[in-house]
Amino acid sequence: MTEEHQSTVARLIELAIEYDKGDARRIHHFLKVHDFAATIGRLENIDEPTQFILESAAVVHDIGIHNAEKRWGNSHGHYQEIEGPTVAKELLAKTGAYTADEIDRICYLVGHHHTYVNVDGIDYRILLEADFLVNAYEDEMSVHARRTFEERVFRTAAGKRLLELEFDDCEAAANESETTENKTVTERDTAADEQK
Repeated sequence: MTEEHQSTVARLIELAIEYDKGDARRIHHFLKVHDFAATIGRLENIDEPTQFILESAAVVHDIGIHNAEKRWGNSHGHYQEIEGPTVAKELLAKTGAYTADEIDRICYLVGHHHTYVNVDGIDYRILLEADFLVNAYEDEMSVHARRTFEERVFRTAAGKRLLELEFDDCEAAANESETTENKTVTERDTAADEQK
């Protein structure tokens, strides 16, 4: 990214941290999503304007959580998508560095970052992948959940590779799960035979 774009994203990060003041969990989450998004974008060689949009959206993708919790009583993804764009637009405007079209696209991404159908651009795709890479770890997702999401959502070579590297235990865990299930079935069958 250009030096100007890098400075703008840094200012947006500062504003987002200020907005989430005292909520270290949320701050660390969006910083990690930003870093994964930036990395995937660079590895996929996306163009400069799209990289700028992507990194900016990654910073503010969850910015609607606090309002969702206040208004709806929880932070479900659907409510984040409803509440996020308004707050994102305010923060983007505070930087004084985004065009109207850039703000519109970033707010669109914020308003769809939990919607996995009709993905209309590489910025959208990478944001979904980056958010999942972080959520999979933070939420301690099962191997099955990770694999299902990978099959349904991951499309970039870089995103798939990072997922594979982040969770290199997938194959071992899958085999372990299968062994445990087989053992449970065998134990159940043995117990049933003994009762006869």
